[in-house]
Amino acid sequence: MMKRIELTPAAHELINELKMQNGELIFHQSGGCCDGSQPMCFEKGDFKIGGSDVMLGEVVGCEFWMSKDQFEYWKHTHLTLDVVSGRGSSFSLEIPYGKRFVIRSRLFTDSELLNLEEVRFLNE
Repeated sequence: MMKRIELTPAAHELINELKMQNGELIFHQSGGCCDGSQPMCFEKGDFKIGGSDVMLGEVVGCEFWMSKDQFEYWKHTHLTLDVVSGRGSSFSLEIPYGKRFVIRSRLFTDSELLNLEEVRFLNE
């Protein structure tokens, strides 16, 4: 199965560090503008997933959710979670580290589209 979301080694390293400090984590990417459209990392339970959110998969054992409206635009796109230096202006856990998570994307190939992991909704 083709994963919809993967991550870079730098993102993997930062997530492990955040998990050691905060326990279980969850990611969410809304369809907002500016910083609201970047992936945000929260302690599991600190962000309420809603019925209009879609789970794309997991990264380092952390669920990655996206708003349904945003997913409609990105459903044909492979996402890579990465991290860059610089402070965002959100409540995401990496901000105090002087870093922020970003998404890099590319379109799925025709063959990848035929073998995609299924998305999950809150009540499934």
